Amino acid sequence: MPTADLSPGAPDLAVVIPAFNETEGITGTLQRLQAALATMAATTEIVVVDDGSTDGTAARAATVPGVRVITHQENLGYGAALRSGILATSARAVAIIDADGSYAPEALPRLYAIFEHADMVVGSRSLLSSGVAWVRRPGKWMLNTFATYLSGRRIPDLNSGQRIMLRSALLRYLHLMPSGFSFTSTITLALLANGYRVVYEPIDYVPRAGKSKMRAAHFASFILLVVRAIVLFNPLKVFLPLGALLFLVGLAKLVQDILLWNLSETAVMALLAALVVWAVGLLADMISRLHGQPPWRP
Repeated sequence: MPTADLSPGAPDLAVVIPAFNETEGITGTLQRLQAALATMAATTEIVVVDDGSTDGTAARAATVPGVRVITHQENLGYGAALRSGILATSARAVAIIDADGSYAPEALPRLYAIFEHADMVVGSRSLLSSGVAWVRRPGKWMLNTFATYLSGRRIPDLNSGQRIMLRSALLRYLHLMPSGFSFTSTITLALLANGYRVVYEPIDYVPRAGKSKMRAAHFASFILLVVRAIVLFNPLKVFLPLGALLFLVGLAKLVQDILLWNLSETAVMALLAALVVWAVGLLADMISRLHGQPPWRP
């Protein structure tokens, strides 16, 4: 397992819980989480980040002994809450879990045991889980399939909210992480594209307590985010197919022009555009490799 510089007395594992108007689920989640952590040999801490709740979530979380509560004065977003929690701890590893009871805290000891041989362990939800609404299953399948193609790695669950991550790896890319729900998707693609060891482990996922903050409009944002993240971390996955498409269009038009004995600007422009796209992709790939690779490890 990679090592990192730790502050004296830093815990082995910090569990960060982003919470926005989660009074219905926060207490039960914290009590179950404490019971699960008590079975582990590792030293742990729990950090709840109240993201501008208006229903007393922070006060409810503060009633549970041993829980540290950080409060945002306004709602900054899921990713911003995770960022605050990650920066607030000096633990070697950071686990995240939702406050709504949809993820089982009892799975964390199992995920942590696997984490000893990985940089990130993701709790993978089945699309048939009771917590995944049937109307969202096609979209999730499309998102996971699209991300798998672009990343070149199998991704059974791109945006799972239960995972354990090496904090030093998180800090390396934290400035690139968005403030919204796409934090988990972005960090997944960042670590996969840059050679970190990512392991998926099946977990249970049940209907949440309270109302979901996700909306149908978020799906388009996730698709755009996947493309942007891959352009940033593995640009050839986007630029090579795009250049190939332009090249084939130009080649087909060139053949037609030769048969008609009439060379057009369209064929020339398409072929030149393909060369430009490939050149930009190669340049972007060199920049990505210079700045994105993880530190050497045995």
